[in-house]
Amino acid sequence: MGTTKRMTVSQALVEFLAHQWTVDGDIRERTIPGMFGIFGHGNVAGIGQALKQVNVEDPDLMPYHQARNEQAMVHQAVGYARMHRRRGTYASAASVGPGAANMLTAAALATTNRLPALLLPSDTFATRVADPVLQQLEQPWDIGLQVTDAFRPLSRFFDRVQRPEQLYTIALAAMRVLTDPAETGAVTIALPEDVQAEALDVPVEFLQDREWHIRRPLPERGPLARAVAAIRGAKNPFIVAGGGVIYSGAEDQLRALVEATGIPVGTSQAGGGVLNWDHAQNLGGVGATGTLAANRLAAEADVVIGIGTRYSDFTTASRTAFQNPDVTFVNINVASFDAYKHGSQLPIVADAREALTELAIELEGFEVGREYSERIARAKAEWDAAVDAAFEPSGLALPGQPEIIGAVQSTSAPEDVIVQAAGSLPGDLHKLWRVRDPLGYHVEYAFSCMGYEIAGGLGAKRGLLADGDDRDVIVMVGDGSYLMLNTELVTAVAEGIKIIVVLIQNHGFASIGHLSETVGSERFGTRYRQYDGDARNFQGDEILPVDLAMNARSYGLDVIEIHPGASAIDDLKAAVAEAKASDRSTFIHINSDPLIYAPDGAGWWDVPVSEVSTLESTQRAREEYLAQRGPQRPLLG
Repeated sequence: MGTTKRMTVSQALVEFLAHQWTVDGDIRERTIPGMFGIFGHGNVAGIGQALKQVNVEDPDLMPYHQARNEQAMVHQAVGYARMHRRRGTYASAASVGPGAANMLTAAALATTNRLPALLLPSDTFATRVADPVLQQLEQPWDIGLQVTDAFRPLSRFFDRVQRPEQLYTIALAAMRVLTDPAETGAVTIALPEDVQAEALDVPVEFLQDREWHIRRPLPERGPLARAVAAIRGAKNPFIVAGGGVIYSGAEDQLRALVEATGIPVGTSQAGGGVLNWDHAQNLGGVGATGTLAANRLAAEADVVIGIGTRYSDFTTASRTAFQNPDVTFVNINVASFDAYKHGSQLPIVADAREALTELAIELEGFEVGREYSERIARAKAEWDAAVDAAFEPSGLALPGQPEIIGAVQSTSAPEDVIVQAAGSLPGDLHKLWRVRDPLGYHVEYAFSCMGYEIAGGLGAKRGLLADGDDRDVIVMVGDGSYLMLNTELVTAVAEGIKIIVVLIQNHGFASIGHLSETVGSERFGTRYRQYDGDARNFQGDEILPVDLAMNARSYGLDVIEIHPGASAIDDLKAAVAEAKASDRSTFIHINSDPLIYAPDGAGWWDVPVSEVSTLESTQRAREEYLAQRGPQRPLLG
């Protein structure tokens, strides 16, 4: 008989998680370095007790961190995972009912972004000894259905520990998915509140250190040879670099390939940072929010090489970005689901770093033609000049978002991290932010979740600090997203974790307001205004007397308010410099004019317009929509 240890399910799970290690080449780090938790009656006697016991016996084994919102716990875990290139993440424990349900949005975000997060929502009694208990979901057609079942379609792995003995297989299976780059996302282990506190004899082998080696599959020779032949035959090849390049740590390999071949690169949102902004082959973002330089070259490309990209509708400009009638797509991805996407005839299922290494060898001697090289340089120079102009201070009392971005950019350090997620900022940052570090650009634009920014930025800062890296994390957020979820500012203050928040006050939803105009809805419901009882809408001119700077000050942050005026941009630069010099979290508030837009990148996004309407604005928008939809392709392959 092997040695065992008498423990509760929660105690065993906590100790198990503390001994899991991710290994990526020469890098070895804890897969789960800590746990967030908000306690209720569903987990206070289980996970809560286990964390307390660990804190007394060995505080470093599984550090516990408070959070103020269950959704935000998972956002922090995702931000941490991004900074650690998917090698590590946090566990997030929630109570039954609403506590568990609050994590659903964040579970979808983690899965959509292909970023690992371990979710431990609680369930009601497995024994059903006291049904129905407080916060229990009841469905007469399936009385066993629980709130946690809603995690099934949102998770890459889901299971429920209905008996203590099931813990072993469930925990091991969860770790396999969590550390597999082809499968990772939200990993959910549902824990009934009674089972959490039940005891079992745990084999000590289950509690010992265990290593999970990240798979880096090599490209198969046949698919690689076919892809190389297509690239060698191309006159205008073009690379779309996605987040997979970052997560694989393949920036050096990508840079070596494009410098040897001259092939230009456009990046997805997740791919920001694969090359520094001023690299000769980096044309910036591609697609709906892309640069004019990248989109012009993408439109004429005859071979498009996608590396680690999901090819979302923003990256493909809703399948209008690539207009060469004979275009061929080479899709390199560690996940076959993404490698075969859009009907690609040349998929390569492989790790980005390994595939780029092989491509460099096989493409030795290949270079793009001189004429194409000159067009690349010309397009880049023209776009760089457009960005310079957009960054130029206007002297307006209410500056536009582009010059606000320029002011933050000019005052930040090359290694600083910009964090964003939703609204008009992701589009403007994709076009304008000049990334100078592989980890310097973190825009969550797979789920584009309003409210991610502050929690995700806090998680990113945790990830950096875990590596001894004290660079600044700058969160840029509009007032709409801020009002969705801002309470993790309290967490930053409580733990003394420094982030810089730049809040752009638009008095409404700037992005959707603009989109509302393009679909003929004339910004209806997008302004923050006093309710007009006669018109029964919020379309008047009376701005709400909401003071978000005071709100942030009440949380304990240092607050700098930029007052409207000709010196607003200079004042913003001084504020960012002051915030960087401080060792405390700082909140910078600036008012903007949401009607001043970034330079056009010639990208399009398919948002349908009502086919019939009594509104002339909608009728005009429908005509424009049909014209824009003309170049759309049914497939990309």
